[in-house]
Amino acid sequence: MNNPPVSVEQFVMAYEAEQDRIRAMLPDGYTSLRPVLRINSEIRNDRVLYLEFNTPVEADGRRGWLNIANWKSINDNIRYTREERKVTITAPFLELSYTGTGIEGGCPAEKDNEGCYYIGGDPEFRPAETIDQRKEFCDCEFTWKFHEGDAHGSSEGKTIAVCCMPVSNEYKKISMTAENAASIPCVRVLGAYIVRFHRIPV
Repeated sequence: MNNPPVSVEQFVMAYEAEQDRIRAMLPDGYTSLRPVLRINSEIRNDRVLYLEFNTPVEADGRRGWLNIANWKSINDNIRYTREERKVTITAPFLELSYTGTGIEGGCPAEKDNEGCYYIGGDPEFRPAETIDQRKEFCDCEFTWKFHEGDAHGSSEGKTIAVCCMPVSNEYKKISMTAENAASIPCVRVLGAYIVRFHRIPV
């Protein structure tokens, strides 16, 4: 019996953070590609929320995203509200909002995205999902709330590209956790978009 398609609203935002501090978190075998941290949010069938926290890496000859952490509304008290074009997503550890601008376009960072690495108890690499719908650029604000002083920021009304930075600081190795990543200050928000599509369950 085939499962029905899932209606997905996917919100994506990325921000710049010190790359050397990102490097200090990465497990052996993963190379940081850019000074970027990314939050993916999905509203599925208008009721289920899913969040991911990622950073771009290269490993085993593939370029993609390394999953730092992920959460589901059924377990982690994640909620959302709508106010005209604005969607606000809240959790005990995060608040972020997206306001659609009505301007459509593509995302340059997806050009070297082969998929996502998940390295928890059962490591796997998931190939990138093919989405043929147009993306709508958004204004975005976010605040991590694990601890006082965690990363926060707001978009500048444009998409900003960043390149890999040379090593300039050597930091002590730390665990790759959402709390450690969220403690790295946001330099600036690089951009945000929303895309709506239907996902066929496998």
